[in-house]
Amino acid sequence: MTKKIKPKDYWQKKRDEVKDVPKVVKIEGKMTKKWGTGTCAIPSPIEVNGYMKSVPKGKVTTINDIREVVAKKHKATMGCPITTGIFAWISANAAEEERREGKKRITPYWRTLKEGGKLNPKYPGGISGQSRQLRSEGHTIKKGRGKDSAKVDDFENKKADLK
Repeated sequence: MTKKIKPKDYWQKKRDEVKDVPKVVKIEGKMTKKWGTGTCAIPSPIEVNGYMKSVPKGKVTTINDIREVVAKKHKATMGCPITTGIFAWISANAAEEERREGKKRITPYWRTLKEGGKLNPKYPGGISGQSRQLRSEGHTIKKGRGKDSAKVDDFENKKADLK
């Protein structure tokens, strides 16, 4: 079986793609069991990347924080948890592509955490890579029980104010 080789700037193109988002959709059908009623804002990848880029050194944010500002911006009940997470992952990979190309100012994806201040094992470098970056910025990392379990200590007091 042949492995498909991605172009050099694959992730950057995915991040910068403009399709039919952002948009707001009504929450209906099976989605109401999990999310209730109202509307769901589906952000664009570049929008999520913009929020991730805005987090200053020494601060952190979470996917849920990004979802909240997306919902508020688009006047929706909620921001989509699925696309927001996927677009954060795309932004992280695009940032690493840029780093490999020699760019110094990349999206500081390691500052975007999962719910509860948890580190994201799906980011480039996994938990150890994200831990290393966060520690270099002064954060303390607490190990969890599983191999992919770690979180930023006292992350609630280190949250950036996203706008």
